[in-house]
Amino acid sequence: MRFDLGPALLFCPADRPDRFAKVAERADAVILDLEDAVAPHEKAAAREALVASRLDPASTIVRVNAVHSGWFADDLAALARTDYRRVMLAKTESAEQVSLLDGWDVIALCETAAGIAEVASIAAESSVVAVMWGAEDLVASLGGTSSRQEDGSYRAIASYARSSMLLAAGTAGKAAIDSVYLNIPDLNGLALEARDARASGFAATACIHPTQVGVIRDAYRPTQEEVAFATALLAAAEGERGVFRFEGRMVDEPVLRHARSILRWAERG
Repeated sequence: MRFDLGPALLFCPADRPDRFAKVAERADAVILDLEDAVAPHEKAAAREALVASRLDPASTIVRVNAVHSGWFADDLAALARTDYRRVMLAKTESAEQVSLLDGWDVIALCETAAGIAEVASIAAESSVVAVMWGAEDLVASLGGTSSRQEDGSYRAIASYARSSMLLAAGTAGKAAIDSVYLNIPDLNGLALEARDARASGFAATACIHPTQVGVIRDAYRPTQEEVAFATALLAAAEGERGVFRFEGRMVDEPVLRHARSILRWAERG
């Protein structure tokens, strides 16, 4: 199944049904979270809220707890009582874990050292429609304390994990989803990271606050200048054979593919 959601995927705690409709209305897709956003003593209530919800299954994702968390089986039982078909598996660490979600479209969330080490085989699973990574859980799994430097940029290990996940997803022909940006007031930093995500090949960016949705959408939307250049470039290519020069730069097939990608994003609005 082709991943057709995005670019802004907004998390919502599954134990807050009062927020479900509002979040679904604001974002391109809502991720109803049964995992980290829900305290252990609220897990059962969150599952019942999930079952009672009536969001559009086409734009709803359910994040379930990790396979070895002790809550996974109960999450699956609740999920089976709904019409939701897209499932995000927290802390995915193997293709075998993904196989436990046979019958659902799986977004494999690789956010531990083990998950990143196995990301290629995970992405290759037929039920996986997208792969996402998580920076903070990854660093925590290594015994670290922060995924970012003081200037806000990722530490080397986080950048490696992000790149590894993107390459694995691309190799398997699956969509890649970028990690959340935790510094909610820093919308400029979010915009820079989301623009980099789109330019690098990510299909979407997950977020944790409604104010981040518009920033991500704007970042993934090509500028008028980008669209104009891509349009003119592709028009010029129609009269060329092989490599040619356009506005001072060499153009070959990869450059044309970049231009086509820009226009596809522009068509999505």
